[in-house]
Amino acid sequence: MTHRLTQRVRAFDRRHPLLWDVLLTGFFVTAALNDYLGGGWRNINANPDVPAWLLTTLTLGFSVPLLWRRTRPVTVLLVMLPLALANAWTGADLQASLTLLVVTFNIAVHTRLRTLLWSYALILAPIVVDGLRYPAEQGADQTIVPQATRLAMVAIVGISYRTRQEYLASLVERARQLEVERDQQARLATAAERTRIAREMHDIIGHNLSVITSLADGGSYAAAKNPERAAQALTAIGTTSRQALSELRRLLDVLRTDPSATEPPGAEPPGPALGTALGPALGLEPPGVEMAPQPSLTDLDHLIEGVRSAGLPVRTTIHGYATGLPPGRQLTVYRVIQEALTNTLKHGGPDATSTVSVSYGNGGAVTATVTDTGHGSTAHGNGGRGLTGMRERTALYGGTLESGPLPDHGWRVHLHLPEETPQ
Repeated sequence: MTHRLTQRVRAFDRRHPLLWDVLLTGFFVTAALNDYLGGGWRNINANPDVPAWLLTTLTLGFSVPLLWRRTRPVTVLLVMLPLALANAWTGADLQASLTLLVVTFNIAVHTRLRTLLWSYALILAPIVVDGLRYPAEQGADQTIVPQATRLAMVAIVGISYRTRQEYLASLVERARQLEVERDQQARLATAAERTRIAREMHDIIGHNLSVITSLADGGSYAAAKNPERAAQALTAIGTTSRQALSELRRLLDVLRTDPSATEPPGAEPPGPALGTALGPALGLEPPGVEMAPQPSLTDLDHLIEGVRSAGLPVRTTIHGYATGLPPGRQLTVYRVIQEALTNTLKHGGPDATSTVSVSYGNGGAVTATVTDTGHGSTAHGNGGRGLTGMRERTALYGGTLESGPLPDHGWRVHLHLPEETPQ
């Protein structure tokens, strides 16, 4: 209960600092005037004959400046110090001089330790003057030491309060920084995921549509002269289309969110995820079907057969085995070869041929080279998303990718992934 009340008072002070300062200053002004006008000061003073005008000046001088105790504590001290010396020298000993303790506390809270030390020394001056000029019956040392100790205790309390406030402020700042870092990490992860999805969509759709286009052109040409070849082309188009839809389904299923894993208990389930919403529109199977794995190098033969059926002769040379090669590296090699063959289909011309050479080394090292005899060098190297995607995939594993025209005609894509670095 006390802690809650303290928190409310502090919150009110943060919202209305001036109002709180006015209220506190008004309290001290009222207490000081009550002590002076009520004659209570005469019970402890050493000189009851102090002039009334001086008493009034001292009373207001010790209380009114407290309005600026937090914003200008050192200035308030310098204003009060001559009054404190006059109070001690004349023997008035007004209790309003105790407000110097309030000023000391604020100096400890709002200024540096060096400022606090010399301020403490200045405040000791009127205490020493009062103890030496009007020593109590037990002696001057018995008057000065208790007051100096009390002043030191107030300073220590102020330092402790400031230290705690700084610690809490550092915790709040740290929490804010962690929140900013969390948001930045989330944005970076989102951007990386968007890039990955865009890259996958480009590879899937670009390759399969190129194959379908080539098959459709060949089937249209053969329809009048060789209906059987046209039927084969249509069958190949259907097979390629189903394969593309299957890969799109897998990619969209990755985007689907499990509400029970991300929403707190009792929360309303979110709307359909992207995969769920687009799946029926694309003719895909409904959510819940088993997701197919990403393509690997075991699917390379199937990829090349599809390209051959689209009319591009491809010769392959394989050295070594892909046994133990991580799935990520396999997918990178697969996509680079897929993109290179797709570009040959699109830009190589009707008489182009292609050669694929893959060599597996130790420790996950792979070298793949795809060359063609096409005449589409300019279009091949237009720097589109496909080439950018290949470079991004290769860079993930510290590899190199070279792409450019051959001396006579044709195009060459050379990929090299180095050995895996032990973690």
